[in-house]
Amino acid sequence: MQFDTDSTALVVVDLQNGFCHPDGSLYAPQSEAAVERAAELVERARDAGERVVFTRDVHPPEQFDDAHYYDEFDRWGEHVVEGTWETELVEDLAPTEDDLVVEKHTYDAFYQTQLEGWLDAHGIDDLVVCGTLANVCVLHTASSAALRDFRPVLVEDAIGAIEDAHREYALEHADWLFGEVTTMDDVSFA
Repeated sequence: MQFDTDSTALVVVDLQNGFCHPDGSLYAPQSEAAVERAAELVERARDAGERVVFTRDVHPPEQFDDAHYYDEFDRWGEHVVEGTWETELVEDLAPTEDDLVVEKHTYDAFYQTQLEGWLDAHGIDDLVVCGTLANVCVLHTASSAALRDFRPVLVEDAIGAIEDAHREYALEHADWLFGEVTTMDDVSFA
């Protein structure tokens, strides 16, 4: 798959210390493994002049204090709390001044963020998506992109998960319902 740099952005979802570093509260080895592959995609995208977007999952300590139902701390325990080391992108993925860093507070990087407006302002139609977790933030961000008429293409060998079954489900679901799935070898930017 060749992606036009004028209308495509690489979206790197939540490759943060809290998920990808062994000391992180929601560490998953597959998330750590996705970092190297994502870094390679970022380098290839930058070399081609592609736009790069990083998302960061960040939760203010009081975010769920008045929650009726949606409470990630109840479901997952406290994680990526605002102002902590866990919220930082992993060292191998330092953004440049040309990259967009989207701070999100839910699984969906479009929900109450600047992402959609930024993509529209830059004429972006296609999103090449990598990151973690496959069945959580990657899946919800990619599906939200499709509902907004962006074309999400998930790079299966650059996406982390807690379990293989979670990853397989997310990729099959995305491919069947709203997006496309490819591998790093099949991605090129021009």
